[in-house]
Amino acid sequence: MIAAYRGGYLPEERRALEADLRSGRLRGLAATTALELGVDVSGLDAVLLAGWPGTISSFWQQVGRAGRAGRESLAVLVAADDPLDGFLVRNPAAIFDRPVEVAVVDPANPHVLAPHLVCAAAEVPVTDADLAPDVFGAGAAALLDRLVADGVLRRRPTGIYWAGDDSPAAGVSLRGIGRPVRVVERSTGRVVGLVDEARADAAVHTGAVHVHQGRSFVVTSLDLQDGAAVVTAGDPGWSTQARSVSEFSLGRVREHRAAGTLSASFGDVTVRHQVVSFLRRLPDGEVIGEHPLDLPVRTLSTTGVWWTLPEDVLADAGVEADGIPGALHAAEHAAIGMLPLVASADRWDIGGVSTARHPDTGLPTVLVYDGYPGGAGFAHRGYAVLRKWLAATRDVVAGCACSDGCPSCVQSPKCGNGNHPLDKAGAVRVLGLVVDLLETTVPPAR
Repeated sequence: MIAAYRGGYLPEERRALEADLRSGRLRGLAATTALELGVDVSGLDAVLLAGWPGTISSFWQQVGRAGRAGRESLAVLVAADDPLDGFLVRNPAAIFDRPVEVAVVDPANPHVLAPHLVCAAAEVPVTDADLAPDVFGAGAAALLDRLVADGVLRRRPTGIYWAGDDSPAAGVSLRGIGRPVRVVERSTGRVVGLVDEARADAAVHTGAVHVHQGRSFVVTSLDLQDGAAVVTAGDPGWSTQARSVSEFSLGRVREHRAAGTLSASFGDVTVRHQVVSFLRRLPDGEVIGEHPLDLPVRTLSTTGVWWTLPEDVLADAGVEADGIPGALHAAEHAAIGMLPLVASADRWDIGGVSTARHPDTGLPTVLVYDGYPGGAGFAHRGYAVLRKWLAATRDVVAGCACSDGCPSCVQSPKCGNGNHPLDKAGAVRVLGLVVDLLETTVPPAR
């Protein structure tokens, strides 16, 4: 028997699947990365990876499920249509000759620090001695004041205490930030599964086809305030894909460097994202309709790395004004796909936006940002090794055998604009120009 497994399943479903896998009743399990995180399943005979899992640490964690205590085992990586997968297939030393990545996290991110402060206060009262910069960081004092004002913590003469009766640790997610949205079957009221809040607009909007353990459901309504999507069981014969629009504004520049006409920065960004419609597709990929959606604009305050080049410099490199949007869009997609080569991230943890003329810069601009509130450190790592990252990106796009762009180089599985416009040749010119200019620059200013 073969079954499926992912993080959005209910806890009792996951525990039952894990037990069946250990006992041998399940002979195979098609799983997401949820099986590698905090799950005690080992001793399998074989692991088949459908696409690069995102990081070397995830790769070894997943293949390590097969074979324990000297048992023979098999692990196979089947490359997906993705820029990083193509790079690794051609350069296996990037897997086997590299150490596991250094964990990337911004401990000062208030979305990360706040729940940790709450858990700390529940164990031992937080005192003035704990507010030293080398303990919880420089921003801890202000964050504690806010948690006290909100009634989450209580200030006493002997320190700051947890205000609740139970342990707050159960409410802290180790997998992401934000509350989950429940998927509820209308006929029974049964909770079918959970979807991350950040994915709900695109995954369980009204009209979406949601698949859970091989069964198809159609979403009849999404109540974001209540955190619930109501579904009806049944396969309508098509799948759905959300369409979205994004824009961004640039905030405080934390680090900056210039290389000739190239300007590159790392800093604070605000991204506004809205799911505006969805496509219905037949199994062969044919689009049979597009339907508008009335969903709110989502605002994400995070960190990102962005670079700009003047239009006349792009023209000298062979990218004319009418080709700039497609060239930048393709370069952005490829850069997102290759960032996990240098940062401990999956491409789904990263976002990107590009524009032929951004109001904050007045220039053609490409942005790659962390997909988590407050930032997670991925973009900062990319900025620190910008030339290495974008040189590898250029090589992957230029070396792809396709003529006009494909999922292995510049097309993205999560593009809200349906991968349009894209100009592969223009992306190679843009990335080549950026790398050439970076080779003349000094180390980034701190």
